Amino acid sequence: MKNPKRKKVLFTLAAVVLIAAFSVGGYAIYANRQTDKIPELSFEEALNYTLDGNDNAVVTVGVVHDGQTEFTVYGKDGAVLPGEAHTYEIGSLTKTFTAALVEKCIAEGRMTLDDTVDAFLDLPDGNSYPTIRQLVTHTSGYKAYYFESPMIGNFLSGRNDFCGVTGDMVLARLSGLSVGKGPYAFRYSNFGFSTLGLVLESVYGESYTALVNRFVQDELGLRDTRISSGSGDLDNYWDWEPDDAYLSAGGLTSNITDMLAYAQLQLADSEPFAACHESLATIDASTDRFLEMGIRLDEIGMSWIIDDGNGIVWHNGGTDHYNCYLGFSPETGTAVVVLSNLAPGYRIPATVLGVKRMEELRDAGADAHR
Repeated sequence: MKNPKRKKVLFTLAAVVLIAAFSVGGYAIYANRQTDKIPELSFEEALNYTLDGNDNAVVTVGVVHDGQTEFTVYGKDGAVLPGEAHTYEIGSLTKTFTAALVEKCIAEGRMTLDDTVDAFLDLPDGNSYPTIRQLVTHTSGYKAYYFESPMIGNFLSGRNDFCGVTGDMVLARLSGLSVGKGPYAFRYSNFGFSTLGLVLESVYGESYTALVNRFVQDELGLRDTRISSGSGDLDNYWDWEPDDAYLSAGGLTSNITDMLAYAQLQLADSEPFAACHESLATIDASTDRFLEMGIRLDEIGMSWIIDDGNGIVWHNGGTDHYNCYLGFSPETGTAVVVLSNLAPGYRIPATVLGVKRMEELRDAGADAHR
């Protein structure tokens, strides 16, 4: 959906997804009339509403429970489709892989959370630069993004806003920014994660694309997860250039089998993921509306959001035509993955669907132990 009013903050975290959903395009009509009903809907009711009458919808919902995984693919009107592993853009879930690479780098003794980025990048003296800790927790003081010239052509042509924004452009922008030492409140920043991508490239001496593809496929065994090639079995994938700086903020595609395996890696709490789930900052970013939807943003680890009230660790993502959610409960050993080929602002986003499914798994577990 190409809407001239659409938000320029992409690769959305739940806060950003929902803000966009309640203010942009056709969903605004639904929001005005129906949002008060969302908290009362079951997962199935919310899913069916989202898929009602949509011929192109392909939404895959996967669950990890009692050590087993299963998934179902849904289409128009909630019909169950053949169990194929479709390729989805996962947007900001890419950030959790970038953060894992940062933690791997720390474990290898190549950096610390308290290093500032000028220790790795060729930046002018005299400015104040954020630490790695501030970047992975979105508390760096950096904006969500900074305007660069390719964004004009991208907007006019309907391409991914960040296509063609190179590492040199980000470095030039960094050179002109001095954010001070903070502390800063939580402010979701794609620019901050593009900066982390440049840091990783500097440390390892290779492109982010090569680095993350090898990490996810060879080290994690997620053979169908990779930096987007712009193609897959669904439609409307984003265009990217090979050296784009924002790939580290949202450039991966994946499928349900890999994402369920990724969820299991989180539940196993092995390195480098265990350290990524540990709280690094209290953010208290839950609004009243989010709380009504069951969504909490209490603390943050290395990119992962921590919901203290429900014992869930989660992240999500969104691009123009895709949105997704991955949440897991370390206490119960359950996880939910929702992958959707619908825009983040279309009816009820994957984040709300995922939270509702997590709630149902929690309630079912509680009933079983009574």
